[in-house]
Parts: sequence; C-alpha cells; structure tokens
Amino acid sequence: MALKRTNKWLANHPLWLGVFSLGLGTLGWYAIIWAGELPPFILPAPHEVLARFSRALSEGILLRHAWVTLQEVLGGLLFGSGLAVTFGYALAKSKFLERLLAPYVIASQAIPTVAVAPLLVIWFGPGVISKVLVCALIVFFPILINTLFGVRNVPEELRDLMRSLQATPAQTFRMLEVPAALPVLLGGLRIGATLAVIGAVVGEFVGADKGLGYLLNLARGQYDVAMVFVTIFSLVLMALSLYGLVVLAERLLLRWRRPENEERIMIAEVERLQ
Repeated sequence: MALKRTNKWLANHPLWLGVFSLGLGTLGWYAIIWAGELPPFILPAPHEVLARFSRALSEGILLRHAWVTLQEVLGGLLFGSGLAVTFGYALAKSKFLERLLAPYVIASQAIPTVAVAPLLVIWFGPGVISKVLVCALIVFFPILINTLFGVRNVPEELRDLMRSLQATPAQTFRMLEVPAALPVLLGGLRIGATLAVIGAVVGEFVGADKGLGYLLNLARGQYDVAMVFVTIFSLVLMALSLYGLVVLAERLLLRWRRPENEERIMIAEVERLQ
C-alpha cells in the first residue's frame, strides 16, 4: 500500500519523478562499475564525469563548442522547417505537384544523411553553412509530412462552412488551415528539434574544427572517456531543451483547443465573417 501511494505521488509530481529516475540511473551506473570492476578509461564513475564537466566548463571549452553546435542546430531547424512547411502546404493543395515532387522527396530520405554530409562539406566548406544544411536536410521530411497531413486532414465540412460564408483563400488559410494543421505541425517540430542535434553532430564528424561533434571526436582520439560522456550529456541536454521549448510553444499556441475556448472562438469568427 505504501509503495502504491509513493508511485501515485511521484506520478503527480513529475519534477520529483525526474529526480528519482536520475538517482536510480546513477545508482545503476555505480552498480555496473562495481559488478564489472571496470577501470575509469573504460567506464568512468558519475562523480568523475561531473568533475570533468566542471573542469571543461571552467576552462570555457565546453560552452565555446556548445555555442557553435547550437547555432548550427537552430539555423538548420529554422531553415529546414521553413522549407518543409512551404513545400508541405504546396503539396497538400496540389495533387499534380505532389505526384511530380513525391519521388524526389522520398529519394532524399532513402539516402543516409551520413552519405550526403561529405558532399555538403565539399561543396560548402567545413564551416557552419554545411552543418546547417545537414540539419535542415534531416528535419525536412518529418515536418513536411506532418504539414501535408495536417492540411489534408482539415474536415471537409469546415471547408464547406468557410465557402458558404464566402471566406477568401487568405481567410480560410488563417482561420481554418493554420489552426487545424498546427497541432500536427508542432508534433513534427518536436521530432525535428531532436533530429537537428543529430544532424549537427553528423556534419561535425565529417569535417569541422569546432562544435560538440568535433569535441567528441577529439576526446575519443585522446581516450578521454570522461570528456566523451560530458559531450554526450551536453548533446542530450541540448536536445531536451529544444524539445521542451517546442512543448512550451505548443501549450501557448494551442490554448484555444481547450473545450471552453474552441466554441467561443468559432462563434466569434463566424459572426465576424457574416
């Protein structure tokens, strides 16, 4: 009974649940080291990784490389999302355009990003631009598909309502298609936020002299396993932060979806069109 009450309390307090999960994982980490008698150059202990993190932070090396990777991730996410939403909406509105471009879109996903990244580095150099393009390429497809399905799945009866009210295409886009597709689009953006981090690391692995991917390669070459863990956890933290920002944006932008707000907004828009 006490265990059941504890589980219920943790479920109602997600922050403490996260702390509990983190503590449990740390204990498991120590248990693996103890059971396997693993040396630090194979698997460093959590306190050794924390000490290495503190040293990298005080030296400024971690923040410097993390800032470079963050710029690449944000640039790729914004550029890729913009292209994906534009193309997704165009394909949703035109069957001809979808049939024309669908083979190219699917083919772009059949080629592994790690195979395309060297070409982008050759064409655009080892700087930030090539990494932004790798990120954009990897986030393009899921956001495009979500945009396509979001616009296509707008209920036909709502389109008929807008036509009966003689709404212009711009009004239909702003009052119907955008709100209807936004939940699905933000769902794709959640995926894209994490994939963009992967894209940046792939690009930095291929060719870079700065960034967390470069730092990871450098630490691996020096057998600095603690620094490898520090870099990996920094990438995870970056992906979680971006994911959390998308979730926050989703809550702010979709407040109208609450039942008490949906009816009020719909009535107000219909009255305004009449």
